[in-house]
Amino acid sequence: MAAELLLGEGHEVVLHARSEGRAEQALAAVPGAAGVVVGDLASVAEVVGVAEQANAIGRFDAVIHNAGVYLVPERVETVDGLSVVFAVNVVAPYLLTALVRRPASLVYLSSGMHLGGSPDLGDPQWKRRPWRASQAYSDSKLFDVALAFAVARRWADVRSNAVDPGWVATRMGGPGAPDDLAQGPVTQVRLAVDDLGSGGYYYHQRMSDTHPAVSDIEVQEGLLAVCREITGVEMATT
Repeated sequence: MAAELLLGEGHEVVLHARSEGRAEQALAAVPGAAGVVVGDLASVAEVVGVAEQANAIGRFDAVIHNAGVYLVPERVETVDGLSVVFAVNVVAPYLLTALVRRPASLVYLSSGMHLGGSPDLGDPQWKRRPWRASQAYSDSKLFDVALAFAVARRWADVRSNAVDPGWVATRMGGPGAPDDLAQGPVTQVRLAVDDLGSGGYYYHQRMSDTHPAVSDIEVQEGLLAVCREITGVEMATT
């Protein structure tokens, strides 16, 4: 839906899909797209491949990080031995941010559930704790906002913001989700296209409250350190 809105405004759009089969489906759904980069965000190596494909296309004006996984019933490990929720929701956007040529705007999808998240990075892979699907998701969405704010603080030449698209009736949100699906992609698009500043968290085109921890520099730097250790890739400080 975000791609369709951008195309409707005359922008060129490149999609992302986790497999060749999904890429065909994405291009069929958005026939005006200029192309698609392919890679499973649960794999560090494939995320690196996505970044390489993106850089081969050229510098983007904006990148919207809106892929994610929701309530995984039990702890699932990726090929890299990570919790799939942390890998897809947190490590992948970190790695793409660090490796893709800097755009003018970065948009990170979070959730109102981040308000119930914990900034504790003592066990981000849930190896020692009993698995709690809702908490793992909430934590990952808190870390997404912290990542967006860390990038805004470090990179003065990039607009970096986070978005709560609302609890909407996608396959992730479920058919009973009460929010307005049509509003879901609008804020993503406006932040990608318009200069609304940096370091904000938005819900339906308005600034919204965040968990206090996302603005804590120690939390932000701790998250970046964990992602750096996992990936072996460091994000530039300026």
